[in-house]
Amino acid sequence: MRTPEALIARSNRLGSDKKNTNFAGGNTSAKGVERDPVTGEDVELLWVKGSGGDLGTLTEAGLSMLRLDRMRALVNAYPGLDREDEMVAAFDYCLHGKGGAAPSIDTAMHGLVDAAHVDHLHPDSGIAIATAADGEALTARIFGDRVVWVPWRRPGFQLGLDIAAIKAAHPQAIGCILGGHGITAWGETSDECEENSLWIIDTAADYIAEHGVSQPFGAVVTGFEALPDVERRARAAALAPTIRSIASHDKPMVGHFTDTPEVLDFLSREKLSRLAALGTSCPDHFLRTKVKPMVLDLPATASLEDQLARLSDLHAEYRADYQAYYNAHADEASPAIRGADPLIVLVPGVGMFSYGANKQTARVAGEFYVNAINVMRGAEAISTYAPISDAEKFRIEYWALEQAKLERMPKPKSHQGRIALVTGAASGIGKAIATRLAAEGACVVVADLDLEKARAVAAELGSTDIAIGVAANVADADAVQFAIDEAVLAFGGLDLVVNNAGLSLSKSLLETTEADWDLQHDVMAKGSFLVSKTAARVLVNQRLGGDIIYISSKNSVFAGTNNIAYSATKADQAHQVRLLAVELGEHGVRVNGINPDGVVRGSGIFASGWGANRAATYGVAEEDLGQFYANRTILKREVVPENVADAVYVLTGPELSRTTGLHVPVDSGVAAAFLR
Repeated sequence: MRTPEALIARSNRLGSDKKNTNFAGGNTSAKGVERDPVTGEDVELLWVKGSGGDLGTLTEAGLSMLRLDRMRALVNAYPGLDREDEMVAAFDYCLHGKGGAAPSIDTAMHGLVDAAHVDHLHPDSGIAIATAADGEALTARIFGDRVVWVPWRRPGFQLGLDIAAIKAAHPQAIGCILGGHGITAWGETSDECEENSLWIIDTAADYIAEHGVSQPFGAVVTGFEALPDVERRARAAALAPTIRSIASHDKPMVGHFTDTPEVLDFLSREKLSRLAALGTSCPDHFLRTKVKPMVLDLPATASLEDQLARLSDLHAEYRADYQAYYNAHADEASPAIRGADPLIVLVPGVGMFSYGANKQTARVAGEFYVNAINVMRGAEAISTYAPISDAEKFRIEYWALEQAKLERMPKPKSHQGRIALVTGAASGIGKAIATRLAAEGACVVVADLDLEKARAVAAELGSTDIAIGVAANVADADAVQFAIDEAVLAFGGLDLVVNNAGLSLSKSLLETTEADWDLQHDVMAKGSFLVSKTAARVLVNQRLGGDIIYISSKNSVFAGTNNIAYSATKADQAHQVRLLAVELGEHGVRVNGINPDGVVRGSGIFASGWGANRAATYGVAEEDLGQFYANRTILKREVVPENVADAVYVLTGPELSRTTGLHVPVDSGVAAAFLR
């Protein structure tokens, strides 16, 4: 097996187990010899995980490949600690061939340590030792002379030199504990390196388990215990829009909710306030969670109104505190403040809300804070949790190298950060809309009467960071509330609602029964009303504006035959657009409609019998119905679901930000349905 292939296998094994390291945290390396295709001579190379990659999913494309002789020669060019950041750019002059991924700040640690294989990881158990007040003494007590303590130093070239010196001075050592940070281990073979990493991680965990106190977070505080499951989820959904508003004061954020046992236990304990105020320590943690969370200091038994009011007060305090933190440590070279809102909000008895620019970032932020909870638990079990100082945290958070990394990120898509719910989205127009919105960066809730089909469509769109499927009988108020609660808990809130669910019965006036009439109006007129009303509560509480789109029909203004119930309910939907545009405008919510015609291809309505009835009405074969509709239009072009999805994209995008109360025809031109 080639050296990089063995490295990938080891990295994937280590990274796939969260006890070893967090998502995208840590890095691994291997040194080996390959033939230079230019000179034909053997050359020593270093393969190391590149910047921003994840060990669990690492591929060879995610490795940086450097000439080891040139990398080690950088020691002679090192200008000193005050200018060590310049060394990251110098790594580019050491790349071999196409080089692979961009070298990370930790490259020096791997290249300078005299071992064929090196692992740098962020295990909870190791960081617990690294953040303990007496971490150095604990390291000696737990590991003897096999693991050496390294005082806190910001990652960089100097840390690589320090660890290389420690390795040389302690030939019996297999690794080290990096104060406030994590662990590094090494070995002469890939298997030996992995074994050494796991031995450090497991030995630390075993020591904490054997010697730690039974209640490291203190006693449970009365009233702060976890609420029962159903009540807890309902309270979380009720709080989520306001908390998202808090997290999105400076820029819109997507959310993630976590109510796992370790989170709920931490939130119920007497040390919650003290430990939360100390913040996280490992750089990978606080870069994604901010230096500390916002904590609601009311019991779970407090009323919703009291909790919402207190959250507002705490937000003002949090912003002032973060601004003071920035002012205390920033200088003229520091990047501008990146926002003063919390990324982690803790609500005792309910759970943790985490935020990011997209769902994956929000979810990972929550995972990192769970890591931080585990670290605090371990440190408090055997010592006292003592993270690095705020000054050192600021040096990481507002590091020029981190700023440069942020500036290299791709430009967000038009709908990134927006959360959309589309009803009737398991087929036809609804599926096309959900697909288009997901492609434009939105998080999408695929809502449909058929739960399995909704989940199948969501799975087609991507992972649960992109889309989820929920059951939604839009004619039932409780079912609608449940669907929107699911959306809010999955993604933190709601920005964009598409009322698309529908059905149609093609009958004349005399053939239309009262049941037919009620069914049509229950699903489309009443259903749209219920969805809009329930969603509007979220949109108003978020204070982020939003969009409501009605998929109406050209039949809302066109008088066709044998269509009384369907056309009447479409006219109802069309006027709801106007009414809601007026009512919700003061909250920044835009309400618009789309009037399609003759969308046969992929349509659930047409496939359920409507197509056969309309074909019989017009005297054409059902398979020719789409072309029949096209032939009677001005443009003579068939309308397909994707055309309607395009209109939703435009209406909800940035280009028409001043448009509300509009109906857009998507019918290839039906003169009798022109709006006037």
